Amino acid sequence: MFKKIADWFKSREESKKLENWFSVTWDDEYIYRNVSPPGKEAWDDKFKWADIERICFEATDYMYSDDIYFFTTERPESYVIPTEAKGGSELWGLVIDKKLFDPELAIEAATSPEGMFCWPAPNS
Repeated sequence: MFKKIADWFKSREESKKLENWFSVTWDDEYIYRNVSPPGKEAWDDKFKWADIERICFEATDYMYSDDIYFFTTERPESYVIPTEAKGGSELWGLVIDKKLFDPELAIEAATSPEGMFCWPAPNS
């Protein structure tokens, strides 16, 4: 009986992990988000690499996932992708490799306990 209860708690905790319900993939043209939050309606969307105008990285404390905000020409609000989503860290590395975010600013963001870091900088 104890094992069943322990397994139930473990499965409940596993379902809360972002990587289990939020994934990001990409190809040469699009970035795709596929989201199935526990207890809520699933959804997905995509946006074009070519439409990206600005990227912001939000560093947070160790209790939360850092987030990547993609601002595009297609809508005023950003597309947010947590770095702890499945594929999130890999996407961040690709953003740096594609030179869509300044590498020195990325290092500053990664070593900061918190803050918002955007490239290109606003008003530039």
